[in-house]
Order: sequence, then C-alpha cells, then structure tokens
Amino acid sequence: MININPMRIPGRWQQGFVLDVHTLSSEFLGYDEFGRNVFDTKRSDIGELLYRLKYRSDKAVLESIVDTALQFIASWKPNISIIVPVPPSKTRIFQPVTEIAKALSNRLNIPCCEDCIIKSRATPELKNVYEYNERIRLLDTAFTMNKPLDGASVLLFDDLYRSGATLNALTEILYNKGHVTHIYALALTRTRNTS
Repeated sequence: MININPMRIPGRWQQGFVLDVHTLSSEFLGYDEFGRNVFDTKRSDIGELLYRLKYRSDKAVLESIVDTALQFIASWKPNISIIVPVPPSKTRIFQPVTEIAKALSNRLNIPCCEDCIIKSRATPELKNVYEYNERIRLLDTAFTMNKPLDGASVLLFDDLYRSGATLNALTEILYNKGHVTHIYALALTRTRNTS
C-alpha cells in the first residue's frame, strides 16, 4: 500500500491536488570519484516510485503509480471526460507523464489526448528556474492548442508540481483555445519549495 498525503493546489481550475511531496529530506554527503555531488535523499512513497520510473527507467513501478492515482481519483470523484497530460519538457523515448496518463485513461475508460496541447517552442527545464514570473515569461507562447476539446471536462495531469506556472499556462490555453468547460488538475508530487 502506497501512503499519500494529498494537498490542494491553487489555480484557475475547478480543483487541483498533488498526491504528496516528492522529497522528504536531502543531505549532502560529499563528492564521488568523478567530482559529482552525492546526497542521501529520502522521498515520499509516491516520490520514490516516480523517481524510479523517471530517472531509473524502472517500468515495473508504473502499475503501482497508476493504482495509487486511481485510488485517489475514486475518492476525489472529479467529473472528467478526457485526460490531457502536460507536454514533457525533455525528450525521452519513454515519457513518464504520458505513459501514466495513458494508463489512467485505459483504467478509467476515458480518452487521453496526449497531443491536444503541444510545445510550439523549446523552453529551458523549469526545474532550474526559481522565480515564478520568469517561469511564466518562459512559458508565454511555448504551447499551442493542437485539437479543440469543445465542452470537455479535463483532467490536466502532471508528474511534478513546483509553482503551478505550467499548469496555469495550460489551463489558460484549454479554456481560451480549447473551449473546455471544466479543468481539474492533478500532479503526483510537489517540490518542498513551491516558489
């Protein structure tokens, strides 16, 4: 059983949640033989699973992540008709956000539109940008609505929430260009510092 501590996240959506923090603690231990930083990092249960999937390519944890998200969605009961995953910021052969969204889609028996919103231009990885207004500036015109979703009730899904800048930017696009009626936001984990 995966323990989670759901938290509300503010935004223009109807409701938004993250399932837990990503990292509980991280202690600097020194440097390895290649001069790289070494940390003793403790993660939440869902944070550890996401880390293993995203950075260790451990696809065996995908089902546990999906089961945990489904259990939360069942208790939350958002009125959704489609899942829209956040377009990934980094190109990978295996895209964790997309794969989790597709698995949720299959289990909930609702469509997943992985190409409804696409990146229209490259942006730096936002995890390295700490100022909220700078994040918003970098996201301006970074996404394009590829397929309208007239009247849909959307679950906007991401893996890691920091400041909400990306989810808020996509919410604006979904309302203004996608003509959706409702948006519910869900992220698996959040950073401890959400500035």
